Amino acid sequence: MNIGDKFPEVLGVDQNGKEVKLSDFPGKKFIIYFYPKDSTSGCTAEAVSLRDNYDTLLKMGYQVIGVNNGSVESHKKFAEKQELPFPLIADTDLKICELAGVWRLKKMCGKEYMGIVRTTFVCNHDGEVTDVIEKVETKTAADQLFKLLEGRGSINPA
Repeated sequence: MNIGDKFPEVLGVDQNGKEVKLSDFPGKKFIIYFYPKDSTSGCTAEAVSLRDNYDTLLKMGYQVIGVNNGSVESHKKFAEKQELPFPLIADTDLKICELAGVWRLKKMCGKEYMGIVRTTFVCNHDGEVTDVIEKVETKTAADQLFKLLEGRGSINPA
């Protein structure tokens, strides 16, 4: 996905087995972040950064939604353990990941494999992409968002 592209109304099913739609969050803009795997160090750091700043993001008008190809059960465990207050979409069929362009060939230790490239999309009220962060700083993901959005005049995190 690029700036100007739109996410679909229905994103998928969350950690509670509930279908998540953009219209479930009237008046909100969206931070839709894609992460490789539940309960890994980098993904946990990113989720915790967003969790710890969730109330501030909500006050600024943003709903946070996480997405990866893990199962509802895996997401539920991860969300409960880390006390995540936002939905985690179980994109087991890779529909949203492929649409967003984050399901790509990756390389690690000389091996190639398909996986999710950590990416954050900032969207307006209609799910239209306004910003993309391709190099996410996991431990300071929320601060990275604040700097990006403040620089565009979109928010004031103070």
